[in-house]
Amino acid sequence: MTDTIKPETAEQLRDAVAWAAAEETPLEVVGAGSKRGYGRPIQTGHTLDLSGLSGITLYEPDELVLSAQAGTPLAEIRKALEERNQQLAFEPSDLSALYGEPEGAGTMGGLIATNLAGPRRVMAGAARDYFLGFSGVSGRGETFKSGGRVMKNVTGYDLSKLLCGSFGTLAAMSEVTLKVLPAPEKTRSVLVFGLDDAEACKAMTRALCSSYEVSGAAHLPAAVAGGSDVSYVAGAGGGVTALRLEGFGPSVAYRCEKLRAILADLGPTEELHSHNSMTLWREIGDLLPFAARPELAVWRLSIAPQAMPAVTAALLASLPQALYYSDWGGGLLWVGVAAQGDAAAAQMRAALRAPGDGAGGGHATLLRAPAELRAGLEVFQPMDAAKQALVARLKDGFDPRRVLNPGRMYAGV
Repeated sequence: MTDTIKPETAEQLRDAVAWAAAEETPLEVVGAGSKRGYGRPIQTGHTLDLSGLSGITLYEPDELVLSAQAGTPLAEIRKALEERNQQLAFEPSDLSALYGEPEGAGTMGGLIATNLAGPRRVMAGAARDYFLGFSGVSGRGETFKSGGRVMKNVTGYDLSKLLCGSFGTLAAMSEVTLKVLPAPEKTRSVLVFGLDDAEACKAMTRALCSSYEVSGAAHLPAAVAGGSDVSYVAGAGGGVTALRLEGFGPSVAYRCEKLRAILADLGPTEELHSHNSMTLWREIGDLLPFAARPELAVWRLSIAPQAMPAVTAALLASLPQALYYSDWGGGLLWVGVAAQGDAAAAQMRAALRAPGDGAGGGHATLLRAPAELRAGLEVFQPMDAAKQALVARLKDGFDPRRVLNPGRMYAGV
């Protein structure tokens, strides 16, 4: 039975971590617990539940800045932004459905801890690019803060960039501050039908290198496209390459027309308007094709975009039943395989070394699999000795007694 510690103030959070450090008692740090399946499972006797630290503490729409306590539900953040026609520009994925949780179950702190970014990352950047500052408690039980409310307010070490994506292994955040941006007036998507992976890579590259400000570029092979809730996509009868454009209405209409013209030689095209377009990109960003297949282990492969055809060919040669699609212009591959053995870890990491244009590197992360399987695998891309030493020194600096999410990312840290 795990004891739960649920602080409701920053002071209570400090006291809880200070107690754990003094007793050398490890803590599992969670927000809503919606992403417990992301990373290695943790065996601790105590859970530090940050959901009691909830609420928007500052929102200045004219200044494009928002601060919230770490346990604030993302659904609350989105609602506040939508009321002022603003958004989180990096379009964070909602992985609730992937892990069998209710929609919008994640928290602000969990978003930053995992550095989640959706399809718009190809144009807008990652979560860490909008992370202005935070307050938190280190594994020493000491309160500290970094950054502020504006991009230029960072002096000394930019610890915000370090904590973003650290999965709660360096500090327990109590409050975070993000830059927000206006939401687009219109959203449309150009679809190109019938392309294979190599042709789709060419189409996405051409679109992203154009002057038409493409904010999303993804390719859905037939097996994925056929399961879409968008009729144009589901009824295509083959692969669908999707290219999103956003902004003011007349500009979007003009750019769609021009984009279709420069892609016409690759295959037939169609255009999705606002509702269908938003539905499609939600499916892509929230990994709904895999949410519908809970029996599959899910991998996230970050690669050079031009390497996508070679990597998918290598995967299909050894895993012909794999379910996959690409995002970020080919730079991100989502792959679903049978959740047994090593969940095809060897094949995933071998595919990163596949010969071909731009191949020979990248990262493979196991995003979803049963706990007993994740416990025996390198969930994140294995590091060389130099990087392992660097990560260990960072952990020593922030959490020398290994009380915050020990082993969540790598064994021993």
